[in-house]
Amino acid sequence: MSERVDRSGLRVDAALAQFIESEVLQPLGRDAAAFWAGFAELLRRFGPRNVALLDKRDELQAKIDRWHAERRGQPHDADAYRGFLEEIGYLVAEPEPFTVGTTNVDAEIAAMAGPQLVVPALNARFVLNAANARWGSLYDAYYGTDALPQAPAAQVSGYDPKRGEAVIAAARAFLDLAVPLENTSWSEIAGPESLPLCQPSQYLGSTEKGLVFCNHGLHIEVVFDRENAIGRTDPAGIADIRLEAALTTIVDLEDSIAAVDGEDKLAAYRNWLGVIRGDLEASFDKGGKTMTRSLEGDLVVTAVDGSTLDLSGRSLLFVRNVGHLMTNPAVLQVGGAEVPEGILDAVVTSAIGALDVEGHSRWRNSRCGSIYIVKPKMHGPEEAAFTNDLFDAVEDLLGLKRHTIKVGVMDEERRTSANLAACIAAVKDRIVFINTGFLDRTGDEIHTSMRAGPMVRKGAMKQSVWLDAYEKRNVAIGLACGLSGKAQIGKGMWAAPDRMHAMLDEKVGHLRAGANTAWVPSPTAAVLHALHYHATDVFEVQHRLAPAPGLDALLTLPLAEGVNWSEAEIAEELDNNCQGLLGYVVRWIDQGIGCSKVPDINDVGLMEDRATLRISSQHLANWLLHGVASQPQVMDALKRMAVRVDAQNAGDPAYRPMEGNWNSHPAFLAAVDLVFKGLDQPNGYTEPLLHAWRRKVKAS
Repeated sequence: MSERVDRSGLRVDAALAQFIESEVLQPLGRDAAAFWAGFAELLRRFGPRNVALLDKRDELQAKIDRWHAERRGQPHDADAYRGFLEEIGYLVAEPEPFTVGTTNVDAEIAAMAGPQLVVPALNARFVLNAANARWGSLYDAYYGTDALPQAPAAQVSGYDPKRGEAVIAAARAFLDLAVPLENTSWSEIAGPESLPLCQPSQYLGSTEKGLVFCNHGLHIEVVFDRENAIGRTDPAGIADIRLEAALTTIVDLEDSIAAVDGEDKLAAYRNWLGVIRGDLEASFDKGGKTMTRSLEGDLVVTAVDGSTLDLSGRSLLFVRNVGHLMTNPAVLQVGGAEVPEGILDAVVTSAIGALDVEGHSRWRNSRCGSIYIVKPKMHGPEEAAFTNDLFDAVEDLLGLKRHTIKVGVMDEERRTSANLAACIAAVKDRIVFINTGFLDRTGDEIHTSMRAGPMVRKGAMKQSVWLDAYEKRNVAIGLACGLSGKAQIGKGMWAAPDRMHAMLDEKVGHLRAGANTAWVPSPTAAVLHALHYHATDVFEVQHRLAPAPGLDALLTLPLAEGVNWSEAEIAEELDNNCQGLLGYVVRWIDQGIGCSKVPDINDVGLMEDRATLRISSQHLANWLLHGVASQPQVMDALKRMAVRVDAQNAGDPAYRPMEGNWNSHPAFLAAVDLVFKGLDQPNGYTEPLLHAWRRKVKAS
């Protein structure tokens, strides 16, 4: 039990209160007593609204469940279904045409197109890596990955010249595409002097050892250094090609972390404070030496006219708050109820962001004076309006100008997808981001229509009618609402950090779909994904996109109608779901790791966060409900896959095997709960069960 202090009737974790008062409010010059009184009043105003919104979710789901149950065994009537959703208020009227009015948005969001990272806030080293991923070496990205399958594998430790030759050739080919020369190639130049650029305006100036160019709004630094080991043997003296890569990063307090109490929340807030303030550091061992990582400075460019241009050396930072569902014991309200965690996040992360807005940071995060918050898991326009009102109140509490706090709306819940224009309208003067995400959105698709019938297999879900409509409508509706030039329209994660050649082949599809940002799993992947934005002008693509599918396509249920799976196919699907679920949950429950590279059933490492549990647990619950699989079959799959996961984690000294501990291992029991209680979880979310089991482990 943590020590608590009283603040305006709130019982606050003592360490968290000290942190807020001394490290956030004091530098801001805010009165602590006034802050806590205002926070308590804010909770009195918004707490009941938060509960009412959650109650409405449950009421709508109960009505949908009854509708499907009453028609069990009958063909699905799409017209009657849509009419029913309108009748119960699940679907709302489309707003009149409008254009968002967001102002004071940084160029990385409004005017540039490029990769985006998502990083767990609880890992300081990862936060620094992501923040510093604004720039990265193309040479390193090519050399250290499978991006160039034609390049010979390194045959020696250290640098292999043969592989290096292939890397240099590919990098020169990139320059010929992005910064073409008149009647020659970058592979033929002798040095940096008098480069015959096809477009002289691409040249911005020089750095200490390089030349800087711009293409499609992204910057490129060609480093000339004949004292460098690579530059010494290069005919032109080129030592590296550095690309502007992760324009933006989301520091995540949600799906990629395990934060269940005041101790966890404080650790996450402290890292957010450090990266905003500019003094975050992380030390680690490398080759027997202690290394310390900190934030990079800006890239100073001397322009042609002799003036100085500072290009940011760091990714522009968002912070992702949690959604409306969960509460947290970091703060107890009058009467002892836990604080709504989304409200706590809004207040604390905004207060920390105010340090940047008011000039109390080493480097400016937002040069436009904005605080960027991504808000996930909102269901429909009422919940978006709640967030808008909450952010108004937080601005008033902190003495910030109206709409200083910007919002990113994650389109990952079915009711939001179906009413996306109305959701955007509810936050139209502060919206800076929308995106799509397969895992959570599919989890909600399954749970919403749980009783309609058995769902198709997860792999087939990616070819479903609703998913195609979802992806296309998100972009089209965002553009129709005027997001281009004011906000990001994003696409989801490439989850396989070791499969960069495949990413280069496939992820360009996100740009061709009109997205001006997309998630990648690492700084290296950000460098490689940046190549797509040099090859494709996304803003030009947005002008020629085809009309989006209609709402009926989005509402098409992914039912496995007329399918008769073999026993082998059913077993394969159960194993896949159970292995993925167990592989993630065992680290979450036992070690508090919310995001890591988890081997899948084929031993391919995937960057997984909590969304993978939602889709897997809901799919299993659906097949159990409709008799596709039995409880003994699923339990057998869970046990067999637990043995598999144990083997995959055999090299981790902190790992506790599940095999043989079926009735006592908390992670295995949590996985069992997620599946067999999945039907009853609110909107199919996994957080309530995960938090309960993680707290038990922390208390033991």
